[in-house]
Amino acid sequence: MKKILYTLALAATFWSCKTGSTSGAANNTVSVNINLVDVKDDKVLVTVTPPAIKTDEVIYSIPKTVPGTYSTDNYGKYSGDFKAFDAKGNELTVKRVDDNSWSISNAKTLQKVTYLVGDTFDTEKGTGFGNDDVFSPAGTNINAGINFMVNTHGFVGYFQDKLNVPYKVTITHPETLWGATSMNDEDASKTSDVFSTPRYAILVENPIMYSKPDYTTFNVNGMDILIAVYSPTGKFTAESITPEMKTMMTAQKNFLGKVNATKKYTVLVYLSSMAKDDAHGFGALEHPTATTVVLPESMPKEKLVETMKDVVSHEFFHIVTPLTIHSKEIQYFDYNAPKMSEHLWMYEGVTEYFANLFQINQGLIDEAEFYKRIADKIEQAKGLNDTMSFTTMSKNVLEQPYKDQYLNVYQKGALIGMCIDIIIREKSNGERGILDLMHKLANEYGVEKPFNDNELFAKITELTYPEVGEFLNKYVAGTTPIPYDFYLAKVGVTKASEKTAGSIFIKGQKPYIAVDKATKEISVRQDVEPNVFFTTLGLKAGDVITAVNDKAYSLDNIYDLITESENWKENTPITLKVKRGGKEETIKGTVKLPYEEKETFKATDASKEKLKNAWLKG
Repeated sequence: MKKILYTLALAATFWSCKTGSTSGAANNTVSVNINLVDVKDDKVLVTVTPPAIKTDEVIYSIPKTVPGTYSTDNYGKYSGDFKAFDAKGNELTVKRVDDNSWSISNAKTLQKVTYLVGDTFDTEKGTGFGNDDVFSPAGTNINAGINFMVNTHGFVGYFQDKLNVPYKVTITHPETLWGATSMNDEDASKTSDVFSTPRYAILVENPIMYSKPDYTTFNVNGMDILIAVYSPTGKFTAESITPEMKTMMTAQKNFLGKVNATKKYTVLVYLSSMAKDDAHGFGALEHPTATTVVLPESMPKEKLVETMKDVVSHEFFHIVTPLTIHSKEIQYFDYNAPKMSEHLWMYEGVTEYFANLFQINQGLIDEAEFYKRIADKIEQAKGLNDTMSFTTMSKNVLEQPYKDQYLNVYQKGALIGMCIDIIIREKSNGERGILDLMHKLANEYGVEKPFNDNELFAKITELTYPEVGEFLNKYVAGTTPIPYDFYLAKVGVTKASEKTAGSIFIKGQKPYIAVDKATKEISVRQDVEPNVFFTTLGLKAGDVITAVNDKAYSLDNIYDLITESENWKENTPITLKVKRGGKEETIKGTVKLPYEEKETFKATDASKEKLKNAWLKG
């Protein structure tokens, strides 16, 4: 999973200044029908026919947590009107056990259950951070006749002790909508799709997005890629982003080499309108053969493609870990009483490191950009608890205070991967790195062979060097902050500074503008010292910004303003309309960007050039 703070995290700060069906009993199959045609009150009817139940009572559950989210989301609470019936159509007694589970009496006579599913996108209140929202890429959308984001764990549950029986899912849908997925449709009908999986865990790893057909396909080194896009206004199409995605995924395949054997991979891209009842949690969620991506449609093309590269590459690299290399906690995942693994530093951290390393390795970015990203991660990690044991945090990530430190998996987690990579490069004279380690771990374990959490460090040490084991015990399991300068110096890289343009409307977590929720007006804050953009144009505290370059802005489209401002260039003309003292005024001038000195790194030791090149270029 990759959560994107993006500039959209501003919001949290403004306010304060994720029919029937055929019988399953005969063949020990769970048969499911999801009706996307007769949508009522923004809810979808799901009908489930169980295999033979041999107990007097049975529990039906929808997941509380799903792999890759590292959060408690209670998908069952979005379902209601749960009913159970015998073969004669008589209702059986049902008791709701908790948010996610229902107990069914006289279960030996159970013929089918029905319930209504509501979507999670409608309930999102903000960015997905600091609240109880379901992370959008792991969520569901029900927009009758237009779009359905079918993350299957939000629609389909499982019967107690029946996780490992086959599933047959029939989805009836409008003829105008097409379902993009990595699963094979067994039905030739234009209004019905049939998908079969050998067990529940495979079903929940296969999302489906129904919308007006907009997709491209291409092949990369033996892997068939499908890119499907839902863009509410049609601003973006699959074709418009495919060239960049093809270049990126080709580079990823080249970088990975022999690790990945996936034959089909699907990227589902949902672009949010940012309306109140639409998605607000941006980023992506990985699956073995698919990625769901949610981003705002208002993003400029350049920014969208750049973000897609980062989030999709991150999710794609999850093919290595945890989808291939993982612990028993993940292999035998308990959807309603999950036990978390200690090794988020590897599942998310090494994955995030690869998502950046492959870009310099394959020539998609230069050294300066790579060092800037490393410096940014170090800076962001400083804002989190640097003395908290990473393994302890991972093991307890569903609970406080560890839950609040989860975002460090993308910062310190990636830096852990970098340091291990450098250690292995140094000890092997540049011959091997962390990718080689992952190859060895994939051979040692694999998709069907998990490791024991408490044995991984010893295995990694055995496959590499004692120094790697010492690093893991001291800096990952331990509470000692990592001396990044020490490890970067091994490859001849030292601190430097550069002057860079900052965001116009926010610095760090401090915005220069505020929003009045009652009037929806955007105003210049009175309690924050303005930057050069505001002072050059003569904007004053309390000014209400009503339009920029003849486009009106308010709370309803504030994210358009934020994202578009990221493309403003120094000295370009700009016109603002403001309300000052109750009167409307027009302000004309030029854009002045707020520059600031930022820490970065650069190569300074020529004697380490060979080792540095081995690190970055492999």
